[in-house]
Amino acid sequence: MKQPEYQRRPDAVPKVTGSLKYLTDRFEENMLIGKVLRSEYPHARIKRIDTSAAEALPGVHAVLTHHDVPGLNRFGIVMPDQPVFCEDRVRYTGDAVAAVAAESAESADQALAAVVVEYEPLPVLDSVEKALTPEAEQLHENGNILHEASYTRGDLQQGFAGCTCIVEETYQLPRQMHGYMETEGGVVVPESDGGISVYMATQHGFKDRFQLSRILETPEEKIRIISSPIGGSFGGKDELNLQPYGALLALKTGRPVRVHNTREESIRAGLKRHPMAITMRTGADESGRVLAHETTIYADTGAYATLGPAILEFAVEHASGLYPIPNITTTGVSVFTNNGVAGEFRGFGGNQVTFALEGQMDRLAEKLGMEGTKLRARNMRKPSDTGPLGQGIAPTDGGRMILEDVTTWQQLPLSNAGETAWVKNGRGGAVSMHGGGLGYGRLDPSGGRLALTKEGKLEAAFGFEECGQGIVAVIETVMKGTFSCNEEDIEITIGDTNKVPVSGSTTASRGTSMVWTAVENMKASFRRQLLIEASRVTGTAAADLYLGAGGVHKRGAEPSLFLSYKALAEYVQDGDIETHTSFDFPVTPDEIDSGHYLYSFGGVSAEVEVNLLTGTVRVLDLKQSVSAGPVMYPQGYRGQIEGGGIMALGYTLMEDAVMQEGRYQTENFDTYLMPGVKDLPDNVTVKPREEVMEGDIHGPRGVGEIGTIAVAPAIAEAIYQAIGARPEKLPVSREWVLQQIQQRGLLPWNKPEKIPGG
Repeated sequence: MKQPEYQRRPDAVPKVTGSLKYLTDRFEENMLIGKVLRSEYPHARIKRIDTSAAEALPGVHAVLTHHDVPGLNRFGIVMPDQPVFCEDRVRYTGDAVAAVAAESAESADQALAAVVVEYEPLPVLDSVEKALTPEAEQLHENGNILHEASYTRGDLQQGFAGCTCIVEETYQLPRQMHGYMETEGGVVVPESDGGISVYMATQHGFKDRFQLSRILETPEEKIRIISSPIGGSFGGKDELNLQPYGALLALKTGRPVRVHNTREESIRAGLKRHPMAITMRTGADESGRVLAHETTIYADTGAYATLGPAILEFAVEHASGLYPIPNITTTGVSVFTNNGVAGEFRGFGGNQVTFALEGQMDRLAEKLGMEGTKLRARNMRKPSDTGPLGQGIAPTDGGRMILEDVTTWQQLPLSNAGETAWVKNGRGGAVSMHGGGLGYGRLDPSGGRLALTKEGKLEAAFGFEECGQGIVAVIETVMKGTFSCNEEDIEITIGDTNKVPVSGSTTASRGTSMVWTAVENMKASFRRQLLIEASRVTGTAAADLYLGAGGVHKRGAEPSLFLSYKALAEYVQDGDIETHTSFDFPVTPDEIDSGHYLYSFGGVSAEVEVNLLTGTVRVLDLKQSVSAGPVMYPQGYRGQIEGGGIMALGYTLMEDAVMQEGRYQTENFDTYLMPGVKDLPDNVTVKPREEVMEGDIHGPRGVGEIGTIAVAPAIAEAIYQAIGARPEKLPVSREWVLQQIQQRGLLPWNKPEKIPGG
């Protein structure tokens, strides 16, 4: 069903009026303020902790350390390696040593200051290179290598032997902050049965419940997680953050406890995008057919694992992108350091390897004397090709479609506005593919519930979270399209483990796809139940009835509304009309670990303006073509791609959470540059390519990440076309641009005959 181009989000009015209450806005009667004492050092042994002075302060109700954790003093999505409270060693400046609960924030601050911690500083491993030296201090029992991943196909040596053109480059990718407006926090309320209710943002409430049950030694059914709405996440709130401390303090004091990170605390203890160093060596024959591709990835995962192994495996999988190269060797190493903690972030490793891969394609094209789009077309995957790891995937022609659009856009004339002797323009293009879901070998369940409530609403219940991405709008849109109802007929239930079925994590570009699939699975049963009950109540044959706006309608009647949902609900018991579904995200039939089955495809064309005097790079035009199946919610679709593009613009040109000796050099956003309104492109275009292969049954793919992937390499190529210098390191600094301009004699008084890239 074709969706209307514009429709109001269910949460639009409260958001734009400021009346929406986020979980960090919550206050409870008799509530205490909780705070966490974090390490003074990026790496040190703990010799002594003394909390006696803090405990004696007036207004202080609890001071907790590792001695006060009843269960497992560890957490972590993939492996529980991060201490709730450090016992004998700290590994980054965000490590927690103690937590306090007091009557006021001032009293809590005084208590933190009164906790005595004696440290013995240890050598700081502030780079992958240092961490991998033989003499490096071992950060974990198994050493400083968190994870290794690799993939090989064909014969690499033989492949390079047949190449007439080979390019090799090392690419440096930065540490990026998620930059969500709402920092981590919320309230934990102790319940009379010994359980707790946790009002804190997370992208997977059931996962948090499981982790907290191990820490608290409390049955999962006694832990309720209320986790929506969320003021932004982008992957940064998928791991536990303040939940353990709020929960432990609430159970210790028997009173509600509010914990909420300041921005400085969020930067210090929050996750970041993995910095990576990626070396690629790529070769092609004289016709432009890529025959061999070698990739080596080093990822700085920081002090603890979180989702580092999965991110590395995703990067290895996507290192060859849309090109079925016959001879490939890819190796990746994720390394522990004292540089904070790197974890899940929109793009999940795909951004880093795509920047490198597309950079290789542009370098190859130049060396071969070909246009970049023609080289990509020469090597583009076909609908029947297997996935990047050789696994079977859903047949798709998405790569060809998005490249077709990029090729057209690359032929457009450059903007003339502002073109002077001091300004040079250039246009670049890039393409990408991105696997949805968690991949083969990983639990990836989903499900949902449809029910008629006692108030006469069509309830759609899912275990997903509203992170700002618009999942509630998707749910409403799918319900309206499926049952021909109005928004007033619908009640959406999400973000509460006591009220929703397990639907899996709100990550990996899977939410929209899983909502659509769940409703598809349930619609026939739910419609049948409603019509049969309406037939019983009214004495009218079910075949003469159908669902519509407001309730059950009768064919041929005027007006057609025959029985409202509210009236129908009066005749049934709560729960009588209800249907459930439980299923897994589609996976490849081949037993290839981490291999994906459903992919989205994105093509980008970017025009930049480079100021030769200041080195400023401004993106004037950003066009994105996206192949991700049918569009469910057009506004949200565009918003995801546009917003992802701007986030990637920041990643390309300005964002870098710089660290020195294991310490962040910024404490706030005043010294961490992100795109503002004046940095937005003059023109932004989003072109959905909704076509799918004949027989495709998988509906919409997610677009939460694909809009971020190919933007950086497109901008990098545009910079090259403007000034003749190819960035291999992000972000592209003004200093680097000015240096390249000077080296190439591009200032007006040098009067170059031709721009090297033009």
